[in-house]
Amino acid sequence: MKKGFLFAAILLVAVSFTNSVAAQTKIGYFDDQSVIALFPGIQEKLDTVLQSYAKDSLQEEYNYTLKDYQVKDSIFRRDSLDLSKRPKAFEMATTDLNRLKYKLINWQQYQQESMQQKQEQLLLPYRQKIAAALSEVIAEQKYTLVLKADALSPYAQPSIADNLTIRVAMKLKLNLPKDVEEAFKVATGQAPAKTAAAPAKTAAPAKKG
Repeated sequence: MKKGFLFAAILLVAVSFTNSVAAQTKIGYFDDQSVIALFPGIQEKLDTVLQSYAKDSLQEEYNYTLKDYQVKDSIFRRDSLDLSKRPKAFEMATTDLNRLKYKLINWQQYQQESMQQKQEQLLLPYRQKIAAALSEVIAEQKYTLVLKADALSPYAQPSIADNLTIRVAMKLKLNLPKDVEEAFKVATGQAPAKTAAAPAKTAAPAKKG
């Protein structure tokens, strides 16, 4: 009897604790890419800089790498007999040639990675502004957990009021689509919900005399 009472008491405490934690948990969701896209002229700036980088830097690097490989391969072929008598020199020359050859063969992947790194370098100042604004929003609104927007289930969408992407964009004074901003203000009580217009009354048919 005592054991049953003790178990019930422990269960009651556990349920109370769980409910208390749940009540204190405030979950928001966030997508930094959506905020970045709102910065005026950001895509045009990225396109301009990346195109210039691909043409002026990466193309020059490819040309230099190809020329370097061709010169070293010619020297290697010419001096291969002499190099074969010096194992260490042969190993070093072979390693250097293979490195250049690998880079040329996998140039497309190397270029893509370089472009991605350049893009992240360009976006860093924007990401820093976004991170600072997000920290302020979390502190002001007392959110205890922030999820990535793409981690949400498509079958259970949370309230737009917990969309921290919108809150961060507003804090950074970025222009939001009008319908999104209006829906957010309604959900957060900043604006009244729009009521549907009443249907127009039709005139009563005239009575026959």
